[in-house]
Amino acid sequence: GFGRGRDDVSQGASQGACQGRREVNARQSIAVLSLSGFFLACYLTLYKLGYIGTLACGTGGCETVQLSKWGDFLGMPVAAWGALFYLAMCASAICAEFGWVTRPPVLAWAMTLMSGWGVLFSGWLTWLEVARIHAICRYCVVSAVLVLVLFVLSLRELRAQREG
Repeated sequence: GFGRGRDDVSQGASQGACQGRREVNARQSIAVLSLSGFFLACYLTLYKLGYIGTLACGTGGCETVQLSKWGDFLGMPVAAWGALFYLAMCASAICAEFGWVTRPPVLAWAMTLMSGWGVLFSGWLTWLEVARIHAICRYCVVSAVLVLVLFVLSLRELRAQREG
């Protein structure tokens, strides 16, 4: 993590690790991937709200999906919900990484529950693309994969918190 001292690095070097190199943990990976997902979701949201003329998708499937009747959920673009999800995941990971909370295990549980819900929601949306909309949005597929990876990383973080 970020708090390793000089002696820890030297010991790591003697065990075959590169001197000065820091190990990337699950929280850091969650933060970076969530930030990537946030930018992707913002791009799709801007299209849905009419601020971007066309999507650079190549197949036309992205526009079809975004403009379908399933492109909104509870009065907001689905992509905007995604942006909020990714922002919450990123903020949780950063807070846990830097110790800005008194109980990091609570954030590990929160990230696991949020990303688990994300997997279910992404699965439902993917089913809609295939079975109802009959178009595949490449960006939505990337987002679904990101959410799945976030879930796996969140489980890893939860396990690390439980072990100690």
